[in-house]
Amino acid sequence: MSESHVWDEVDAYFTTHLAPDDEDLAAALRDSDAAGLPHINVAGNQGKLLQLLAQIQGARHILEIGTLGGYSTIWLGRALPSDGRLVSLEYDPVHAEVAVRNIARAGLDKLVEVRVGPALESLPKLADENPPPFDLVFIDADKANNPRYVDWAVKLTSTGSLIVLDNVVRGGRVTDSGSTASDVVGTRAAIELIGSHPRLSGTAIQTVGTKGYDGFAVARVLA
Repeated sequence: MSESHVWDEVDAYFTTHLAPDDEDLAAALRDSDAAGLPHINVAGNQGKLLQLLAQIQGARHILEIGTLGGYSTIWLGRALPSDGRLVSLEYDPVHAEVAVRNIARAGLDKLVEVRVGPALESLPKLADENPPPFDLVFIDADKANNPRYVDWAVKLTSTGSLIVLDNVVRGGRVTDSGSTASDVVGTRAAIELIGSHPRLSGTAIQTVGTKGYDGFAVARVLA
């Protein structure tokens, strides 16, 4: 049995017993696939981890950078109380349209707002609204801008908030200091920013599974 096949089997086992898709989550994946969205959504067990992190945080306000078809958005939205709020930023209007339908079908349209456009344009507009600090920020968008997203996440959070940065291993390429690939350069800059930022304490974890060899970083905002 190949190594990747073992990873898939283990992920399937964990997901079946700990994070099974219900009809709304399954439908979100089906509709995303039917609309031709790329298969880059988080896995089910990863979505459950996001939900648990939000619940552990007692999150009332969540920011997501990168909506795609709304699969991770649904996991996160389900962690919110009835008066909570999730703002999700999506660059592609087609992706956003699919996500809005998926979120509404899951009964979360009263809690979730999807904003369309480049996140680096949406973020300053969001800041101008002076929203309550976000308790959790999930970053899963274009990797070249990862350091800018982390910087904005710090501005839009407060002491004790959590920042989660997805896809930081890049199949192991993150260690290549000589790489000129934008995803590697951006991810390395974000990791180094987290490590040097006076208001962040973070770590990163490698993962294997249905999404291959990758990982995520988690940082807590300090006083």
